[in-house]
Parts: sequence; structure tokens; C-alpha cells
Amino acid sequence: MKTVEKRIRECMIEGKKAFIPYIMAGDGGLETLQDKLLFLEECGATAIEIGIPFSDPVADGEVIQHAGERALSNGVTLRKVLDKLEDIKGEVSVPLVIMTYLNPILAIGVTSYIEKCQEIGIGGLIIPDLPLEENGLLYDQLQGTDIALIPLLSLTSTHERMADITASAEGFVYAVTVNGITGVQNSFGGELAEHLKCVKEVSPVPVLAGFGISTPQQVEELGAQADGVIVGSAIVDAFHRKDLESISRLIKAGDRKFKIIATS
Repeated sequence: MKTVEKRIRECMIEGKKAFIPYIMAGDGGLETLQDKLLFLEECGATAIEIGIPFSDPVADGEVIQHAGERALSNGVTLRKVLDKLEDIKGEVSVPLVIMTYLNPILAIGVTSYIEKCQEIGIGGLIIPDLPLEENGLLYDQLQGTDIALIPLLSLTSTHERMADITASAEGFVYAVTVNGITGVQNSFGGELAEHLKCVKEVSPVPVLAGFGISTPQQVEELGAQADGVIVGSAIVDAFHRKDLESISRLIKAGDRKFKIIATS
């Protein structure tokens, strides 16, 4: 069992749910990355998802797109983020999950990317534009490492597709809660509860709900239907506004039921 899954299951054993916050690396400058990670860890994050700025995102909503643009304007790249994480290795004890699109990985080279992630101690990888049929590109090389290749599962997935995707899932399944991009949602469709129930029935690893979760009430609502939640846009926006109290309240919202993990 890889460390990311182990941490989530420890929460479950304690009767809590996992909470993973998402941040955009380099938004506000790479020099702020360590402080953000340490703050989220102190607040109680189970793990933290670190987004890499990309010029042509397909899953990011307005808040995260703007954060990515600010990071890109600061000259932030995947390679620079990895170098920064190497510099602060050992300072943060919660597992770190990197979310990036496939093209920056190919630019570095798959083998080089995986080797660098191993050196740093990265616990998981999320690649939104890597389809199941092509995941052997990384999956095979990740075997024998502590790095989990974490799949995303959409609301439109059939039961057969769910079974195919979860069969090789590692760490946790990222169950997308809306049809579309990330961003604050006022409410979620009535089909979501049944969808999460179906995913949990077929998945051998924990199931975390993400996309659109932005309030303490939604953390509790979605957390009750999954093994944990991933929160991104609300975290990114609050960091941009330097509203650390809102982040703390959000993470602690379901403290009796959750322990947190950071993302989109």
C-alpha cells in the first residue's frame, strides 16, 4: 500500500474523512510555496495537491486558470517546481501529490520525471489528460515506487468504465463531482450521491470527491458520501487574498469526520 492511501485509510480507521487541499505552485512566487505547504499541514491536511501552471489547461476553472497565469508570468515551470520541492525536502511531512498535464512531463522525459519525483519523495501523480488506455506510459515505471498514479473518474463514466479505471487505481480515486471544469458550485446534481456510491462499490482504494467544493457545509455534505474531499478553487482564492482564516475554517469544518488533503 502506497503512503497516500495509507494516510487516507488511517483517517478512515479513526472515523474521519480525508481532506486534500490544492494549491497552484508559484502563484505569489515560488518562494511562498514552503510557507503554504507548512500552513496547510499545520491546519490538518492529510495530503496536499500541488498544481503546475500550464498554458492550455482543460480541467481548470477561472480561479485556477488565473492562478496559473500569475505563476506563468513569474516564470514558473514544472522543472522549477521540482527543484524547489527538492530544496525543501524533509520540511513537510504530509504526502505531496503533483497535478500536471502530460505535455510538461514529456518535455522533461517520463523516466527523468519519475526519477526526480522519487528523489523528492512525491507521493502521487494526477494527470488529467492521460487516458486509461495510455497510462502504461507512467504506470509501469511507477511499480516498485511509493508514487501512486491517481485516476480521475467523471460523472458520465459507465459502470463498466468505472470498473476498468478503478482496477489499476493507486492511492485514491479522484471522483469528479461536476460535469465540466473546476470552480465554486452552489449545489451539486442529485445524481452525485448515487454516482459516489457506485464508485465506492467497485473501487479497491479510497474514493475522494473533488471539483466545486468550496464551503464548510459542502465539505461535510460531500465528505459524508465519500472517503474524503479535495478542495481547490476556494483554497487558491483564499491564499491569493491572504485570507488564511478562511482556509483554516474550511479545513477544520469537518474535523470530527475529516482529516484533510489539498487540491482543485
